[in-house]
This record gives sequence, C-alpha cells and structure tokens, in this order.
Amino acid sequence: MGFINNAKADVATKAAADAYQQGRHILTFKIIEASTAHRATGLMTGVGDQIEAIEAQGWHLTNMAAAEGKALSGDRTALICLFRRRQ
Repeated sequence: MGFINNAKADVATKAAADAYQQGRHILTFKIIEASTAHRATGLMTGVGDQIEAIEAQGWHLTNMAAAEGKALSGDRTALICLFRRRQ
C-alpha cells in the first residue's frame, strides 16, 4: 500500500473509531478509487484497505453504491459505503 492509500486508510480508521465512540449505529463513507484505469477490470486500488480499516473498528459493510465522475485529477469511481455497527 502506498503513501496516499495509507493516508486514506488512516482517515477511514479515525472516522470509524470516532463514530463508534459516539455510539452511532450507521456510518456512511465515501471511498474514491485511486486507479486511473477505471474502465479496466481488476483491483480497485486502496478500496479494500479502507473497507478493512473501517471494519477493524467494529463496523460491517452492508451496502455499497458506485458512481463515476470526472474531477481535476481525471476519471475516478466513487463508492458510497453503508456500514452498520457490529453488535
């Protein structure tokens, strides 16, 4: 995992830990794919790392929706993830 993906996983970890400590039961989190080859089949760079970071804080991924967008940095896929607190 590269520097940027590490930083994104750290942000995910902090957001998940904060929401858990606040007693939240649902966490929605936007994950933006790092890869520029969005039309190619394959791994979505950094996505799994962020999901694992959130789930390690006591959450479980229950739903995910994807959308493609174009920003200054090029085409990217954004995933909106719904996590529920583990009981």
